[in-house]
Amino acid sequence: MMEGINKHIVSEIKEIFTNKPYNLGIALSGGGIRGMCHAGVMKALEEYGIKPDIIAGVSAGAIVGALYADGYSPDDIAGFFEHVAFRKMTKVRIPNGGLFGIESFEKFLAGKLRAKTFEELKIPLRIVATNLDRGESVVFTSGNLLDAIIASSTFPVLFTPKVINGENYIDGGVFKNFPVSIIRDDCEKIIGINASPLVADKYKMSVLNVAIRSYNFMFKANILHDKELCDFLIEPVDMANYETFETEKSREIYELGYQTAKDMIEGRLKENKNKKQFQYE
Repeated sequence: MMEGINKHIVSEIKEIFTNKPYNLGIALSGGGIRGMCHAGVMKALEEYGIKPDIIAGVSAGAIVGALYADGYSPDDIAGFFEHVAFRKMTKVRIPNGGLFGIESFEKFLAGKLRAKTFEELKIPLRIVATNLDRGESVVFTSGNLLDAIIASSTFPVLFTPKVINGENYIDGGVFKNFPVSIIRDDCEKIIGINASPLVADKYKMSVLNVAIRSYNFMFKANILHDKELCDFLIEPVDMANYETFETEKSREIYELGYQTAKDMIEGRLKENKNKKQFQYE
């Protein structure tokens, strides 16, 4: 009798300490326009009845994650960026922390966001940015939503740092380009979507492309640990065929993300079915 009670108590205690706030979290990497694959993957997940309880995003992942958490469908998100040209969303300026200003993009995004703060979102969201002054990664979870998105998306050197409360912020990918770890302890399961696979891709020789490629190597190198933390990793390898700001390919990238996710989910379902059949034989 005593042994049975003890087992029951142990079971209850274990449940208390292992229950996590969220069942499913989704982590969205950075990657420039390649991050549009996130929306395609989300569409595929929805078709299988999979929706996140919390989202973590950095840079492009912060943009897509915020719009999705704001109640927009994956198709809506793809439509927003289908005809957005890089040159129209940026403005060349005399270097003062960055070669381009992104006020036009900020205004564009402000016009799409219905939620003004994190608290107004339909799904909890965490956004990663880099505090340039203190040299550390920062996670935004409350307050002004647009400021956090822009801070997380400010590609160093190319764009002028975003100032929040007197401090300068740049792209969250500098330290954390795949924000799995910031929700790992709070989620039972995590689906990670990496739009920046580490492959030797081709590139055009120019000052801009060399700068982007150099930073991409840095961003990609810091995702390795976070990839291991995923319960299910979706990583469209063909993303390497697209340049970071090749905005005219956004719809193509979206479709690639969608198809990659469908193929991987079907593969996992088939694998699980085969395992069950093996167990019964």
